[in-house]
Amino acid sequence: MKVGCFALVDPFSVMDHQLERIAGLGFKYADVTDNHPGGLLGNEFGFTGALSLDSNPADVQAMFDKHGLTISSVCAHANLLDASSPAVYGTVEILKAIRLAAAMGVSDVITTEGDPKTEWGHKLSDAERVFIVAEKLYEPVRLARALGVRVLLEPHGILTDSIDGMQAILDKLDNPDNLGVNMDTGNSWLGGADPVEMAKAFKEIIWHVHWKDLPADWEAKRGTMYGCGFGPIALDEGVIDIAGVFEVLKDGNAEYSTLEVGGDDNMLKSYTYLKSLGAE
Repeated sequence: MKVGCFALVDPFSVMDHQLERIAGLGFKYADVTDNHPGGLLGNEFGFTGALSLDSNPADVQAMFDKHGLTISSVCAHANLLDASSPAVYGTVEILKAIRLAAAMGVSDVITTEGDPKTEWGHKLSDAERVFIVAEKLYEPVRLARALGVRVLLEPHGILTDSIDGMQAILDKLDNPDNLGVNMDTGNSWLGGADPVEMAKAFKEIIWHVHWKDLPADWEAKRGTMYGCGFGPIALDEGVIDIAGVFEVLKDGNAEYSTLEVGGDDNMLKSYTYLKSLGAE
């Protein structure tokens, strides 16, 4: 399993800087992390690391090539539990991420349902949640199949942070062969699942992994917080059984994985730890 880095290493810095830093840390792989449709003021004036989903795919590819980096995935983490709106990252953005990935020859687009921001979204029943998420993913999964791309659901919400909730979405979409899972060690644990058991449950369709560990003082947040952007400590310094997850997935189908760890020292310690387990 190859280990890469998420492309948000430094705040208030453009993507080219992020990729230069990632390569400087010794990584060969990185994902397209923060992104948006259309134009963004921060891109024009140099204080954000986001990429436009409407970018020329050749330009994005050239930026990664410049730093000797392979694109491992395109992130399209969404809010699928609130009502659709032009202001909400949702189906339209996932569709654009799939087209961008396909044009660059990237196999995987990662998404999730996220946390609702409205009272309406919070009041949904479990059955309504499953339906609304599946409805918003139906066309993206269909487009992805046509373009040779896989859509990966990440545990990062009240449904996907549980084995039953993740399976319910897969079942509602009839388990197509291009719909899988992006295992996230930190998010699954934080949402209340056992990461090792989740890895076992979805091993055959886990095609990418996000690695993060969390400290013991986060125990109180378990089951009430359904994901976080990165871990504040190095792998193997917290409460999550990283080695156990790796043991399950080492002979699985995930070619690439991504470190979501804050701080250069923590990142490099984590990379060294994964390599000690057998990662590349």
